[in-house]
Amino acid sequence: MLLAIDAGNTNIVFALCDGDEIKARWRIATDPRRTADEYAVWLKQLLSLEKVKFKQVDAVIIGTVVPRALHNLSLLARRYFKVEPLVAGHGAAAWPMTLDVPEPDTLGADRGLNIIAAHAEHEGDIVVIDFGTATTFDVADYTGAYKGGVIAPGINLSLDALTGKTAQLPKIAIEKPDDDSVIGTTTHSQMLIGVYWGYVAMIEGLLDRTKKEIGRPVTVIGTGGLSALFPEGMFDAIDFDLTIKGLMMLHKQATS
Repeated sequence: MLLAIDAGNTNIVFALCDGDEIKARWRIATDPRRTADEYAVWLKQLLSLEKVKFKQVDAVIIGTVVPRALHNLSLLARRYFKVEPLVAGHGAAAWPMTLDVPEPDTLGADRGLNIIAAHAEHEGDIVVIDFGTATTFDVADYTGAYKGGVIAPGINLSLDALTGKTAQLPKIAIEKPDDDSVIGTTTHSQMLIGVYWGYVAMIEGLLDRTKKEIGRPVTVIGTGGLSALFPEGMFDAIDFDLTIKGLMMLHKQATS
């Protein structure tokens, strides 16, 4: 079995994969100080719930945008699973697509993995919008070549900045407003409208400009947990497992 690890700025997702199937997935807060031993104790309990032992995991692949977390995740693979991990974008797991940008080495692992999976599942030009710590737009043409994208503050990051820098605004949870009105009558509703409909307007505006720039039909794929909040029709598809699927595909290619 394959253990696919997606280490993001906020959370690390561990996915247990068997062939093309994701058997289980677990999430833990990202902490670069967390040791391989701590990961192992946590994972052992979760694997046991799936009736899986460490020795049944015979491959590990890591995609990370947190360089400081890579050492202990790699040590986890070597010490407890007795395998040398693949690292997305490096060595045998180098990116299989053309990176048509002036600084290809700066592409975040999650963004590269999203492009791999989205291109494999959708024809033509694609735009992947990932709602994570940052909200990212990534563009690939019909050949799968990465053409660039956009990085914007994530929804929760914007909300934290708003409440952290103001004395009287309360902390609120992001959710879809009760109706389509953009005139709030309470502080809470005004904040929710500003964040939610503000992001809808940003996404719609950037997508409109992106599609015009590409000049061909485009498939828009949403990923990340918050993608489910947005109006139907904004995306052609939503795939919460896109990054993990990219890790699975990259592992298969690197080992075939």
